[in-house]
Amino acid sequence: MAEQATYLTAEGKKKLEDELEELKNVKRPEIAARLRHAIEQGDISENADYSSAKEDQGFMEGRIQELEKLLSNVKLIDEMDREKGVVNIGSVVTLLEEGEDEAEEYTIVGTHEADPMNNRISFLSPIGAAIHKRKQGETVTVETPGGTIRMKIVKVM
Repeated sequence: MAEQATYLTAEGKKKLEDELEELKNVKRPEIAARLRHAIEQGDISENADYSSAKEDQGFMEGRIQELEKLLSNVKLIDEMDREKGVVNIGSVVTLLEEGEDEAEEYTIVGTHEADPMNNRISFLSPIGAAIHKRKQGETVTVETPGGTIRMKIVKVM
């Protein structure tokens, strides 16, 4: 089975690469030093410092594996071909909810960069999925946790 692509902007990719670098080259040696110090204290069976360091190490190693997997199959949103007037990952879309006076602008991103509070929605979110591959001027029905809404795709950039 093919590995699923990770859709990221260049900025998002850089952030994940920086985090991975920090974990491998700064945090990993720090935790190793904590473990060495705890082991030097003697009996590790009842050593809270040792238990804490081992737990932190486990979480960190899991995050390193997760980041390496995400970064192994990145598709840069900035470099994707997009059909003009059609919503896709990387599009900036202006939507007008039925019954509202003001339209809202959203950037369609991959799941790892979604930030709804800053109008960055995943193409797999309810709104993102409803408008993905749809054209400027179309009206779509969106099933959200708050109920069904209708939205017009006013503009696609």
